[in-house]
Amino acid sequence: MSEKVFPASKPAANGTAGTNGAAAAPASAATTTVPNPTAATNKSHLYNPTSRLPYRPQPHNRRRRTRSGRSICCCCCFWTILVILLLLLVAAIAGAALYTLYRPHRPAFSIPSLRIHRLNLTTAADSATSHVSTLLNFTVIAKNPNSHLSFSYDPFTVSASSGDVFLGNGTLPAFSLSKKNETSLRNVVVSGSNEVDAESVNGLRSDLKKRNGVAALKIQLDTKVVVKVGKVKTKKVGIRVTCEDIKGTVPKGKAPPSVAVTAGSKCKVDLRIKIWKVTF
Repeated sequence: MSEKVFPASKPAANGTAGTNGAAAAPASAATTTVPNPTAATNKSHLYNPTSRLPYRPQPHNRRRRTRSGRSICCCCCFWTILVILLLLLVAAIAGAALYTLYRPHRPAFSIPSLRIHRLNLTTAADSATSHVSTLLNFTVIAKNPNSHLSFSYDPFTVSASSGDVFLGNGTLPAFSLSKKNETSLRNVVVSGSNEVDAESVNGLRSDLKKRNGVAALKIQLDTKVVVKVGKVKTKKVGIRVTCEDIKGTVPKGKAPPSVAVTAGSKCKVDLRIKIWKVTF
């Protein structure tokens, strides 16, 4: 007996089997290809040399830059302070060496004699203001106690007062003092004619009524001086000489000038340093 061979049939779409080969062929030709999403995703992750990476801030770099800037600033401040301290140390050492070598002393002033020619006080009828008329004459002695320093003085401005009452002013010519030397300036005139308020002259009026006359007479001398050490000269420095505790009687009428008592007076010399507009 001969065996019969049947053709193989493919299952149709939607789970239905084809009845014959001729009907199955058109069904297989009409099928479409579905794209593979996995392949597209793999292509998108491929390296593209022309593409730019997105900008991402780096907080660690900013912190490093901030720290480095602070460290530089601290280092600059440290070295600046160190240099200033070294300069101050060198200046202190130099000053101590100069003081030990030259032993500088301030100049000395004194007023050995003072005459009161006129000191009149008149008060207006309404007692609101008073008029003070003054004429003084005195002698100033300036000494230089230093063995290595010499002084050159500018012209002096002289003023006299009694308590809070300004009596008058005058001038002194410029002069120089060499080492271990002194000079005497005679006939220094101080005069004034001023209007003052009644409250300021109460103390002066009470002194004028006393037998011993004015009890608080003060003389001030202001100038600038240049100090010379060998061939080195300093800049001009302001000084003020204040002489206090001068007592004298006031002449009455046409009486001769009275001689003040200056034995107990003391003259103090102070530096007058000016910084900007402030004088110390």
